[in-house]
Amino acid sequence: MRKIAAVFTKELISYFVSPVAYVVLTVFLALSGYFFVNILFYTKEASLRYLLGNMSVTFLFVTPLLTMRLFAEEKRTNTMELLVTSPLRDFEMVLGKYFASLFIVLMMLSATLIYPICLSIYGDPDWGPILAGYLGVFLLAASFLSIGTMSSIFTKNQIVAALISFCLLLLYWTLGWLADQAPKAMELFLDYLALGSHQADFQKGIIDTRHLVYYFTVISFHLTVGILTLESQRWRE
Repeated sequence: MRKIAAVFTKELISYFVSPVAYVVLTVFLALSGYFFVNILFYTKEASLRYLLGNMSVTFLFVTPLLTMRLFAEEKRTNTMELLVTSPLRDFEMVLGKYFASLFIVLMMLSATLIYPICLSIYGDPDWGPILAGYLGVFLLAASFLSIGTMSSIFTKNQIVAALISFCLLLLYWTLGWLADQAPKAMELFLDYLALGSHQADFQKGIIDTRHLVYYFTVISFHLTVGILTLESQRWRE
């Protein structure tokens, strides 16, 4: 755990040394603030259901920017060789960097808690769906980050890593749309695989273990693929 914590700390510092974290945080908060004001003005409901849905789509574009440099930058600057020859294990490197990006997402979501606080001052929101909705968006973003982390291991070019990540995320996202056009036998399967299809229950205040298992499976699978890819690259070198 100490080695994972060391990688986590190093990666977190590197986020704030570069402009990446500041740009991503600013863009995300500006968009979420815009959505909150406009949705509240339009619906006049003390609810964050529509805002959380828009946050999910925003993360689709934001998370590749957070993960594209995790390993690609190490390879580009040739510091990857130092990491692979260090006493760090591959899974410790991957988890440390992944948790650093996850912490940034947690910061982003925490900053938006001002919105439900505002609703509680001027209205009487139902906190069950709000808290469950936040949990759902966090798990969705965590899944996005696992895919982005894996994509960054595949290449040493940050732009390519971001494109791979975004294409995979878009594929997972659109599976729900494909399910509507698929034969009945495939409809439920494709709908279950779609990342966005599991958000509706969270936004209603329902925390179903099937959705929790799904997101943890997606995260574990892509991080495992990333770790195995990193190990194979180490052996080739």
